[in-house]
Amino acid sequence: MSLTKNPNVLKWVDEMVALTQPDQVVWIDGSDEQISSLKKETISTGEMIELNQEKLPGCLYHRTLANDVARVEDRTFICTSKKEDAGPTNNWCAPEEMYAKLRPMYNGVMKGRTMYVIPYSMGPIGSPLAKVGVEVTDSIYVVLNMGIMTRMGKSAFENLGDTSNDFVRGLHSKADVDPEKRYICHFPEDNTIWSINSAYGGNVLLGKKCFALRIASYQGKNESWMAEHMLILGIKKPDGEVKYITAAFPSACGKTNLAMLIPPEGYRKDGYEVFTVGDDIAWMKQGADGRLYAINPENGFFGVAPGTNENSNYNALESTKKNTIFTNVAINNDDNTVWWEKLDKNPPVNATEWKGAKVNGPEYTAEGNNLAHPNSRFTAPAVNCPCISPEFNNPNGVPISAIIFGGRRAKTTPLVYQSFDWAHGTFIGSAVSSETTAAATGAVGVLRHDPMAMKPFCGYHMADYWAHWLEMGEKLGDKAPKIFNVNWFKTDDEGNFIWPGYGDNMRVLDWIIKRCEDKVDAEETAIGYLPKASDLNIKGIEGEITPEVLDELLAVDNNLWKNEVEDLRGFYKQFGDRLPKEIAEELDGLESRLNK
Repeated sequence: MSLTKNPNVLKWVDEMVALTQPDQVVWIDGSDEQISSLKKETISTGEMIELNQEKLPGCLYHRTLANDVARVEDRTFICTSKKEDAGPTNNWCAPEEMYAKLRPMYNGVMKGRTMYVIPYSMGPIGSPLAKVGVEVTDSIYVVLNMGIMTRMGKSAFENLGDTSNDFVRGLHSKADVDPEKRYICHFPEDNTIWSINSAYGGNVLLGKKCFALRIASYQGKNESWMAEHMLILGIKKPDGEVKYITAAFPSACGKTNLAMLIPPEGYRKDGYEVFTVGDDIAWMKQGADGRLYAINPENGFFGVAPGTNENSNYNALESTKKNTIFTNVAINNDDNTVWWEKLDKNPPVNATEWKGAKVNGPEYTAEGNNLAHPNSRFTAPAVNCPCISPEFNNPNGVPISAIIFGGRRAKTTPLVYQSFDWAHGTFIGSAVSSETTAAATGAVGVLRHDPMAMKPFCGYHMADYWAHWLEMGEKLGDKAPKIFNVNWFKTDDEGNFIWPGYGDNMRVLDWIIKRCEDKVDAEETAIGYLPKASDLNIKGIEGEITPEVLDELLAVDNNLWKNEVEDLRGFYKQFGDRLPKEIAEELDGLESRLNK
């Protein structure tokens, strides 16, 4: 029983059925009855475990295979007809060659299985900024996660209508979860994503990074909007006005923490509030008034569990208390609840670690083992978040005043600085680099370039993406948001962080907003505008942030920055003559200012 009359959708679904040959086809209408029935089925088969329904109502537990625990960038492809359109930062394959390689893998792959047809909307139903996707999958885990992460079900077709062909086609099969045959392939010119042999969220929830960033960034370039790996937050000032900010950080740089920030006590007493619009992705388009407006295309949070606790991120933890799916965390067998590293200091004695072995938690962790996988996840409904923005479902989005870039840099980058203008801000974004973490496979602690935190997620040539940023800046003109860079991770010589971070990052956001409102002056330096020390509010943390520490936080070491220039020259070489001349000019400008 299909949920649409749209011939384009029906024809495509028929083609996928013919290819994969499922025993039955179930269309996901999004109803509570259907979701409830799927939950019961997945619990009865043992694919998921029902957690303590008094303490964690509606919550389920899932574990993936040990070979399937993170995004796999080396198995992720952008398939454009011309290799140069994918660019040097993406793995490329010609579309016809990749289809020819994958079709035999999908041929009959769903025999003996059910195909679920998932219509979903990225963004509020009815929003002019929203887009529609249809994912077919043989995984109930995918269905239930997509039900949290997107607006899933029949209503998603409202935006598409009965004739449009503008929907993203997603084909997923867990197949045999064989890492040697694992592919996550994007065909931007066909509005298509094919994923096979994975059952891990980031590779199989095709609305997430696959559509919302890789395909959407390509659509945005062609349709004059922006799909960005950015949180969106609103800061309500004591006078009741709310200012909205987007921010891009590579993984493990405190993005979710910033999105759900709780202001320090002094700010709360003064009447400041922070609202979360999104923790991961922003779609931005110029509004009728000329300003840039953002929506969060997602409807939930796919967060990293380890490190999340009452102190680090109270709001994220609260979001997980009901109707959440936990993946690859540990189970406390005494009360059938969940645990992960840094949730608290008391690992459960009677524990099941993430691979399924029953262990003595304190002994197991004392030996250096992790009870939860370092990239274990929670999939939580955004509506659970105590600080979710009243504008979360606003179809027109929220107006953006500032865009922030950041990364983990121990020494070079100061706590905060502002770009001279949009082109300089685009250059700052293109120069983002950070130390790697467990969210991506590969070595940990290596410095890697991650322009705009989009390196793994840009669906076309990175240099063309920067050119698109520059075009958007011209279009926005004097209505463009101001651009900033932050670094919460500056360290002393012993390697200790010297900025307290977390809620105290509000102090930096406060300065950023004042800059957007022209309420404070700044020091002009070679790298951009820096705060005057007296303009950063450190009331309440004076013991920690002495004048000497503040000087260190705001220091710009010319020699370190000259090294940065050399490093960037090497990095930009790979983009050849597609590198926008403005980026090259900004780099030359930085070098000449440093040499003065």
